[in-house]
Formats: sequence, C-alpha cells, structure tokens
Amino acid sequence: MPLKRCVTFDAMNTFGHNFRLTTFGESHGPAIGGVVDGCPSGLTFDLDMLQREMARRRPGQSALTTPRDEADEVEILSGVFEGKTTGTPIGFLIRNKDQRSSDYDQLKDTFRPGHADFVYAQKYGHRDHRGGGRSSARETAARVAGGAIARMLLRDSGIQIFAYVSGVKDIHVPLPYTSLDLNTIELNAVRCPHPATAERMIKLIEKTRDEKDSVGGIITAVAIGVPVCLGEPVFAKLNAALASAMLSINAVKSFEMGDGLSSTLRFGSENNDSAETNHDGGITGGISNGKDLWFRIGFKPTSTIGKPQQAVNTAGEEITLEAAGRHDPCVLPRAVPIVEAMTALVLADAMLVHRMSR
Repeated sequence: MPLKRCVTFDAMNTFGHNFRLTTFGESHGPAIGGVVDGCPSGLTFDLDMLQREMARRRPGQSALTTPRDEADEVEILSGVFEGKTTGTPIGFLIRNKDQRSSDYDQLKDTFRPGHADFVYAQKYGHRDHRGGGRSSARETAARVAGGAIARMLLRDSGIQIFAYVSGVKDIHVPLPYTSLDLNTIELNAVRCPHPATAERMIKLIEKTRDEKDSVGGIITAVAIGVPVCLGEPVFAKLNAALASAMLSINAVKSFEMGDGLSSTLRFGSENNDSAETNHDGGITGGISNGKDLWFRIGFKPTSTIGKPQQAVNTAGEEITLEAAGRHDPCVLPRAVPIVEAMTALVLADAMLVHRMSR
C-alpha cells in the first residue's frame, strides 16, 4: 500500500499560536493575502497606519529597489466593523497589478543558482516559475499587513519596534543603537540612521546595481517597552520564536540575539549583565527581562542577478544564465519593515500566550 502523507499541523503557511497569521498567493498570481486569527475584539483598527507600513515595503519606492510598480493597497474583507476589530478572523487581500510573467519564460526549464527553483521542483514535482511563485519575496507583503495589525495591539501596551540597515557588505554603522536617533531611519533611501554611513551604503548599492550584481548585509532590530515575562521557559523561548520568525524571511542566513557570537570571546564575569549592560538582548532564560530587545539579522545578496552565471536546466545540463526580470540589487531597505512586522507578530503572540499564565 502507498504511504499516506499525514500532516497534523498547520504551520506550513501559518505563523503564531494565539495571534496567528496565515498567508496565501504567489508573486504573479492575481493577488496575495492573508488571515489574522486571534486578534482580540474592540481594537481600534488603523487602516492608515497599515497602509503606511505597506508603502515602506512596496517595490518601486526608490532607485535602490526593484522597479516593479505595485501600490500594495490592502482590502479588508472581514473581521473589522465600524473601525474596530470584531474578534473574528481578519481577512485581507493585496492585488498584484504589475506582473510581467513573460520576463520569466526563460526560467520555465531553468533552475536559478541560489534560488528555490530546484528544491521546489523536487519537493512538489510542479512549480510556478513566474518570479519564483510562493518562494518570491512578494509573499512578505502579506506579512507586513499582518504585522501592522499586530502593531495596533502592541501600541496600546506602549511597545515600539524599530529596525534599520546597520551593514551593507563591508560598510557598517560604527555606533550601537543606543547612540543613534531611531526616529531618523526613514530619512534616507537605505533606512540607516547614521547619515555618513548611509551615504556610503547608497553609493555601493547604486554601483552594484549598475554592474548587474547584488549585495547583502545586516539589519538591526530593537523593541522598546517590552514588559517582563514574555516568552516561555523551554520550547517556546522568546529568542527562539524571534529566530524562527527572522529565519523564515527570504534571504536571511543568520540571527544574533544581543551580542551573539561576540559574547563567546568573554569570561562570564565580563558577560553577565548589570543594570547598565544588555549583552543578552533583553531576554533571560527565554523570557523577556524588561530591557530593550535587540538582535541582528544577516541577509545574503539577492540570488537573481543580471550577470552571466552558471546554472542547470531541467535536463541536468549546465547552461549560462543572464536573468531577466526586475530585482532589488540589495534587499535590505525593503526588508526593514518586514523585520519589524515579524517582530510585532512574535510579540503580539507572546503577549496573548502570557495572559494565560496566571
């Protein structure tokens, strides 16, 4: 008898436990969207704030991003009445309006290096080659919408979330987040709150774009006003939930909580936190300790580039690929709101779980 495929969890396209986001759709389908379930009733629904978050992620917002032109207007289908959440699932839709699927005709029988094309074909036996289908970063627009709803919940608790580009290739912000004005993140196209460093980053990204190549880098995230006691002590540690959230984002290759690997170079007497230090990034024993949460995420360079690269086709033959289509030379500026959204989803979920602790 053939083996039956038994899957007893819904985590493939759903994130969270009590505050849950399920996303759907492909890059070149008619729309993408999502359902937020578990959001408490009576929450003031700020559609303007949600749309501002979408504008921060949308393509075509500057010369540093893909020229694909999507307005990313969110249609709320359910769960909101007279400006407040009803406690029922909040369904939303984001229509795709600027697809150029013909740009990807060359990829129907080609596996792009560094992309998910090959593994999708092996896993499912049938794949959507148009822009990567479900593996495209287009899916993250639904995460930003869901994260904006989570931020509405967190805002009532005084929690603020910031993320910024702290490194592009070998160019890095020379100061810790505590020495930066995080309210200036949006003042330049690269979303770096250190103006001199931002200027160098922009020049590098522009040069890389002109050379049909790509660069990666680091995003630093900070959550201020997080109360003590979020997170569970064993399998649902807050740092583990954050790591899972960040590593689910396209192109993310590393996650460091607090000082991360640099803490391995110290003695315990140097690394144990005092009232003045925050080496652990605001989490002790998997539970928030009342200090700022801070962590860093490493993004690889965009895999799809215009330079000639060695690739393999579906017949197993080696070919030379010069990818067409519209792609970001550096994903970092548009990834900032995605990182913030996933952080918000983790914290909103942890808050609701914690309410059942006593």
